[in-house]
Amino acid sequence: MPAFAYQALDQTGKTQRGVLQGDNARAVRASLRERGLNPLEVSALESGARPAGLLRRGLSGAQLALLTRQLATLLKAGLPLDEALGALAEQNDDTRSRTLVVALRSRVMEGASLAAALADAPESFPEIYRASIAAGEQSGRLDQVLARLADYSEARDALNQKVWAALAYPLLLSIVAVAIVTGLLAYVVPQIVGVFVQMHQTLPWPTRALIALSDFVKGWGWLLLLAIVAAAIGGRLALRAQPVRFAWHRFVLRLPLVGRLSRAANTARCTRTLALLTASAVPLLDSLQIAAQVMPNLPMREAVKGAAVKVREGGSFSRALGESGYFPPVALRLIASGERAGELERMLDEAANQEQRELDRWMTLLTAVLGPLVILLVGAMVLFIVLAILLPIFNLNQMVK
Repeated sequence: MPAFAYQALDQTGKTQRGVLQGDNARAVRASLRERGLNPLEVSALESGARPAGLLRRGLSGAQLALLTRQLATLLKAGLPLDEALGALAEQNDDTRSRTLVVALRSRVMEGASLAAALADAPESFPEIYRASIAAGEQSGRLDQVLARLADYSEARDALNQKVWAALAYPLLLSIVAVAIVTGLLAYVVPQIVGVFVQMHQTLPWPTRALIALSDFVKGWGWLLLLAIVAAAIGGRLALRAQPVRFAWHRFVLRLPLVGRLSRAANTARCTRTLALLTASAVPLLDSLQIAAQVMPNLPMREAVKGAAVKVREGGSFSRALGESGYFPPVALRLIASGERAGELERMLDEAANQEQRELDRWMTLLTAVLGPLVILLVGAMVLFIVLAILLPIFNLNQMVK
């Protein structure tokens, strides 16, 4: 059944875009009207074509995990691939996901493999996904590979959510604290302390320091803010250069706590990806090249690529990784044990779980420490402001007595 790209207006007047399958354009228009949409344009989607504007943005991690899990369940139930994709498109309420599934089904109905169809949407399906699907189709274990991909996508999405959840509270607290202290220094303090300045008495050093800080924030605060924004933008632009980003990532790995977290997160990603690919019957050398691409840290990525070269020459994978000094010893010992016992897939998965537990432990500790630490710092700054205001009042009372 051919696929048609459409543009239509919903009941609120908002333009909706998508892809529908039908016998012809007239049937698609009728289907749109049944859904309460007023069709503006319906055009046939040619073989291999991608509807403009529909698939530019990829699926989120949660959407990809859900889509993969549903497809794995339908295939495990015995449905053919085209029928499973059709059922998935019918029950999907998300416009982008439904559009993507319909486009995939159209390609599959034309005789393309699922991996080849996925290659038309690289924004939604990364290389690890496509390589695993291709291996699953060749080995006849597509449903099992999809189930592992769903587990992998869910674990990766959960990891990202844990990291952001751990950093969200301290970050929000820091922003609120800076805003409160800045407001006190720029507006409240000058009005209160100005009374003591007019009395021409000798002020305590905390009060003098507070007045100087308040004058600086009020007179040059905008320049400081502009400098911070310019530094942030300049740093972001500089990190686009490969040598600068490589040096920065290497510096991050040397930091006491942040480096340990970065090593744990990158190792967990690498080993989880390798476990998935080896379980999907992807050759180890190809798996190493793909696993390197999912690692954000450039020095660790280059270490994995270097290990792939040494494995191609007949060397040990765990020994090659250990030479870089970036990977945790526990993960290296587990990988070496898997190589000796012929259970590399299982030990890679165990190494990923170990690093995941290590990352969770440190993120929990970091969250527990950063929140109270920010509160203490804000409390200390407010205490300093209060003391700087009260000390002249105490001195004035002593003079009156």
